[in-house]
Amino acid sequence: MISDPAVTGTPDTSIRPGRKLGLIAATALVMGNMIGSGVFLLPASLAPFGWNAVLGWIVTIVGTLVLAWVLAALTRARPEAADPAGFVTEAFGELPAFLVSWIYWVSVWTAVVSIAVAAVSYLSAFVPAIGATPMLPALSAIALVWAMTLVNLRGVHAAGNFQIVTVVLKLLPLLAVIVIAAIVLAGGKGEIRPFVMSEINGTDLRGAAALTLFALLGFECASLAAGQVKDPQINVPRATMWGTGLTGLLYLLVCSAIALMLPEAIAASSPAPFATFMQQYWNSGAAALVTLFAIVSCIGAINGWVLMQGELPRNMAARGMLPRWFAGTDAGGTPVRGLIISSIIASVCLLFNASKSMQGIYEFVLLLSTSAALWLYLVCAMAAWRMKVARSFALIGGVYAIWTLWGAGLEASGWSLALMAAGLPLYGWAKHEAG
Repeated sequence: MISDPAVTGTPDTSIRPGRKLGLIAATALVMGNMIGSGVFLLPASLAPFGWNAVLGWIVTIVGTLVLAWVLAALTRARPEAADPAGFVTEAFGELPAFLVSWIYWVSVWTAVVSIAVAAVSYLSAFVPAIGATPMLPALSAIALVWAMTLVNLRGVHAAGNFQIVTVVLKLLPLLAVIVIAAIVLAGGKGEIRPFVMSEINGTDLRGAAALTLFALLGFECASLAAGQVKDPQINVPRATMWGTGLTGLLYLLVCSAIALMLPEAIAASSPAPFATFMQQYWNSGAAALVTLFAIVSCIGAINGWVLMQGELPRNMAARGMLPRWFAGTDAGGTPVRGLIISSIIASVCLLFNASKSMQGIYEFVLLLSTSAALWLYLVCAMAAWRMKVARSFALIGGVYAIWTLWGAGLEASGWSLALMAAGLPLYGWAKHEAG
């Protein structure tokens, strides 16, 4: 049975406390959404940048931690605001809050699509017929999206437990690379590319930083799902900072090891750089196992992002930013309507792009998802500055968000602005309902 709570100024969080996410599950949500498909492909893209890639990771990690700190500080300073939409509403009003929430919801659809496509791409290594059969990649990706939707329809507790399990599994190949790299280097059986100061330049640094950003999207998930977290004033900041810091450190060590220890030509041309690294420094059996873990990683990330794509419209409707129909939940507080509508939209996006190659779909939606999410980061930093919360961090975070929007390119940023405006009719509908 679906209920329609009355629209109020804050999201409805009347869910049984025992069914909410604890600190471990909230941290798993952050790490699980961040560790998806990107890390398994990035070493190949970053190999040509050499040590610029290492510096790019450091810049991106620092910038992301600053933005994460801003969200954590806002959560502590304005607990009644509940989530980023509340922060922006308090600072700038409801319309700006709607625009950034709407475009972030769009970024979640596209993240689900891109990760589902990546999962199917990895799966095609075991089942070649998937890539060779027209429409089958898109249909397989749609099947994955709906499988994770069914998990989330069972409730946030089930989704949280699934996320914890997949995070543990996806960490294994990352930790394996770190251990193998340490053993190989300590035994003198491998070496890293020499550091040459003259190779460091702003252009390559900016390019590397732009590539690494997509892999770190998702640090905001605990804040956006604050209504589903136990003791959010305590657990949301902790999950945000711990999840972001640990993921960033893992990415820096793993991607740098692969990009700098493999010969540049081999790393840059490898379709599966993790597997290539394992094959060179361990054996081919381990390389095949990494591909399997990459699939698990993608599935876990899809689960976390599907959870978000249900929470966002429910929260927006509860704030009066979307028609109240979107606020409907089942008896356990699961946002059934938001989950189903979002997954339908993701499925339609996959069908529209079914004629493209898997790589073509992935690249298109990845760029769009990154640029769309950046608007939320920028406006939250501006909100913190206006409300005099962690202003030094807010200033640095705002500058970083503008820099990365520039790095994402005018085309992607233009599309995200157009999609932002496309949501205004629904906002008008919600205002009409409210009288």
